[in-house]
Amino acid sequence: MTRRRRALLRLAPALLALGLGLSLTPAQASGGAVSGSGGGSGAGAATTARPPRPSYVPKIKHVFVINIENKGYDETFGPGTASPYLAGKLRRKGVLLNSYYGTAHNSLPNYLAQISGQAPNLRTQLDCQAYVPFSSTGPDQAPGQAVGTGCVYPRKVRTLPRQMSRVGLTWRGYMQQMTRPCQHPKLGTADPTQHASPGHNYAVRHDPFMYFKSIIRHPAYCRHHVRKLADLKKDLERRSTTRNLTFITPDLCRDGHDDPCANGRTGGLAQVDRFLKVWAPRILASPAFKKNGMLIITADESDSPAGDSSACCGETSGPNILAGTGPGIVGPGGGKVGALVISHFTRPNTWSTTPYNHYSLLASLAELYRLPKIGMAKVNGLPVFGLDVYNNGWWNR
Repeated sequence: MTRRRRALLRLAPALLALGLGLSLTPAQASGGAVSGSGGGSGAGAATTARPPRPSYVPKIKHVFVINIENKGYDETFGPGTASPYLAGKLRRKGVLLNSYYGTAHNSLPNYLAQISGQAPNLRTQLDCQAYVPFSSTGPDQAPGQAVGTGCVYPRKVRTLPRQMSRVGLTWRGYMQQMTRPCQHPKLGTADPTQHASPGHNYAVRHDPFMYFKSIIRHPAYCRHHVRKLADLKKDLERRSTTRNLTFITPDLCRDGHDDPCANGRTGGLAQVDRFLKVWAPRILASPAFKKNGMLIITADESDSPAGDSSACCGETSGPNILAGTGPGIVGPGGGKVGALVISHFTRPNTWSTTPYNHYSLLASLAELYRLPKIGMAKVNGLPVFGLDVYNNGWWNR
């Protein structure tokens, strides 16, 4: 039996599931290896056994994630959108996930969900107006949830970035208008970045790495990994300096959050298009993306809790919110926002109707990087990216 035929036979259950419109789960897969590349600190990399890569996951080594702000699916991708570049030219390059959901309102818990799987608490739901430590009120609860309230989680709380560093994979967060690497308020003080000013539009609450002591309590590590957006241009020039995970946050004007912007200019989706017209081509033309990359563009949440607090994927609230409310404050989730995935492993101008959310994104990255799933990402039955997303016949390449 040829190697190619054996590979196709291993994929048969996944292909059958795709044809029948069924969700794919890790139980339907067998493994492979992924290697890290790129600059950055790999110190302390572990040699312990890692989960196998599921058979439906291609050997993507460089992932780029861009979050825009407070935009529901219909506003971004529907008729009459104010973002024709994102919803048109870019959309035609990849697969549109038209049932992708935020996991909470307001902004911050959605970013935390993407890198840690922590469900919202009373402070993070209010975007942590004061930058205070997380205060534990009891033992952790499944799945991997710290119990209590507060903003900056203790070192024991697991994160995707720290997992990556331990196995020699590289990552960086790039923050537009950050004035210095690893910029955050002093613990116990008010967050001065809750509102933009004409000359300063960086929002700490859109920089999830600042909410974990395992990152900020190691200043050199934090400064190396959480950088100004301007640094990304040079890092993209070579595969060796492009990280395995590149997490990009536009400022409060360019992410569509403010309209008008603090400088008086028109904001909203028009500014999202302006940002993407600069950075998406740089990413797509970079050596790392062209070799084995994937770009994901999504929104943190829908327009408002009152506008859409819907959820998918059996999302549960976690232990830290008031009884009678939900992660979406007035509902179970962060609303339908959509996500666009562009890669050589995705077929242009296609779509997936499979429901996904930010926990699904974290779980999918864990499968890609061969890491244990953490927090809400390890809930049984959570949908993860499968052949509906990786739909370009990559196993033949």
